[in-house]
Amino acid sequence: MIKTLKELYEYREMIYSLIQKELRGKYKGSVLGFLWSLLIPLFQLVIYTIVFSVFMRSGIDKFYIFLFVALVPWLFFNSCITGGATSIIQQKNLVEKIYFPRMVLPVAYTISYFINMLLSFIIVFIALFISGIGVRLQVLWCLPIVMLVEFIMGIGVALLFSALTIYFRDLEYILGIITMAWMYMTPILYPVDMLDESIQQLLYLNPMTSSIIAYRDILYYQKIPEFKTLVYAVVWGVVVLILGYLTFQKLQKNFVEEL
Repeated sequence: MIKTLKELYEYREMIYSLIQKELRGKYKGSVLGFLWSLLIPLFQLVIYTIVFSVFMRSGIDKFYIFLFVALVPWLFFNSCITGGATSIIQQKNLVEKIYFPRMVLPVAYTISYFINMLLSFIIVFIALFISGIGVRLQVLWCLPIVMLVEFIMGIGVALLFSALTIYFRDLEYILGIITMAWMYMTPILYPVDMLDESIQQLLYLNPMTSSIIAYRDILYYQKIPEFKTLVYAVVWGVVVLILGYLTFQKLQKNFVEEL
């Protein structure tokens, strides 16, 4: 893995170029351009506020914030899976023509998705202040740690599915269904404590459960996540990264032939 990190560092300019291309290409031709990175989560928040404050009232105070602080990290993770899965296929011509560490592609895509998430968090913080929940500086130091853990996990799933999709093209479409089901198995729309204790334990087998709980503890409940929650999040982040790395290393030898 150290050799891989050295290679990625050597190709850092290529990674930077791919990130720029991805971020610019996403909103190319639109009038507002990069501003959509802020407007999309803002519009989502407005919709959730109207729906859950007027039409579908929940017993949870400020449910739209409860949902939003968990949904933004989930959307990043979802993008790492679905977007990361096609990161190599989309650059087929590049892969076939020149040599470079193939891992550069899913890593660059993941970083671009992470930047989008960071921009979305501007809206999250604005929403927290406007809603009256605010931010507790005493617990905010935990947020970069949770973000880093999710970023590591994001790279892991991007590596895993970018490699598998080359050999099994239908996976690109199946992943949309999988992530839809995965979202409902993650405590985004509901608190964990509303479930039976036996189901709660099963929920921690979901790699994203601990990260989502940690985000919500920090931003919505304004408290430091439990030590167990942070440990689970870190362990899952490392496990998913290692799984993605090993799978990618095993399968990348025949990428060109399979493309």
